[in-house]
Amino acid sequence: MKARVAASIVLALAVAAGTAGCGLIAPQATTKHYDASDGVSGSVGSIDVRNAFIVTDGVDGKVGNLVVSLVNTDTKSHRVSITSGSSGVGAEVTVEPGQVKTIGQAPDKPTQNNVFLTPFDALPGSLYPVYFHYGDETGVKLQVPVLDGGLPDYEKLVPPTILPAQD
Repeated sequence: MKARVAASIVLALAVAAGTAGCGLIAPQATTKHYDASDGVSGSVGSIDVRNAFIVTDGVDGKVGNLVVSLVNTDTKSHRVSITSGSSGVGAEVTVEPGQVKTIGQAPDKPTQNNVFLTPFDALPGSLYPVYFHYGDETGVKLQVPVLDGGLPDYEKLVPPTILPAQD
């Protein structure tokens, strides 16, 4: 009787180990970083660059609207320099401690957290180099996808073809 109980326990443990064994050695997909949308991501020191992409009108393409989220994981603010292309067109954005700063969501309001790249000559479907940097940290150069306003979600992100004068 005791042998049966012991055999049942051994058999149950063998079945449990056999069915759970794959989970012990297989890589878990949830631990791997991936870009869940159309953009690309990177990191510069304490600043995480998330889901960066550029929207242009796809016809004239003289202006590109950089859409990106900058996440500051530090306890102090950082002034992030963003430059792009061979012309070195750039902007600076301050990101406060613990802040997620979203850029490019309101191209119809040029003074509200927008980075317009002009002159811009990349076509939708291509990649465009954008460099993110702050302070003494080594920057990151991302090959950012260029999209057009063909999808309803991106339609409102198309920049104006002529930008108003900035003060």
